[in-house]
Amino acid sequence: MDEVITIADAAALRSSEAAAAGANSTSPSSSTSLLLPNNLPLISAFLACALAQFLKVFTTWYKERRWDSKRMVDSGGMPSSHSATVTALMVAIGLQEGTGGPAFAISVVLACIVMYDASGVRLHAGRQAELLNQIVCEFPPEHPLSNVRPLRELLGHTPVQVIAGAILGCIVGYLMRDTD
Repeated sequence: MDEVITIADAAALRSSEAAAAGANSTSPSSSTSLLLPNNLPLISAFLACALAQFLKVFTTWYKERRWDSKRMVDSGGMPSSHSATVTALMVAIGLQEGTGGPAFAISVVLACIVMYDASGVRLHAGRQAELLNQIVCEFPPEHPLSNVRPLRELLGHTPVQVIAGAILGCIVGYLMRDTD
């Protein structure tokens, strides 16, 4: 006879398997079925990114007095979602696992690289794109490059935008800490 399993039975089975796996292993990563709900650093990073992208709509309105919902998916602007993401990850790892482990060290190096890139390389690439777009606009209409699509100019962040994103990430990472 075929057995029928209910949702409640499946949930009970899964929790008993997770408990058995936790009793047999000292590693918190042994329970792969509960990877996302138990991974506070990952959730903190995604939440900080989403919150930073959401806040860009309001900072654009404050600065330019217009609503621009496209800012929720664009790069650049205030606050830096890249900085918020990596600092939330770094803070959450530091609070959960301590600052002496390799995971924290990796997250610090990643945060430094991402924030340096956002305020350095990508910012200057955006400024170069702005200059190139101005040059192309001055071409006569018969020039072969006069009809090319303009380059994206808002690529990077100012240092203030990077710092604001980092502060937001620290706040999110701290608030998402495990208080047990």
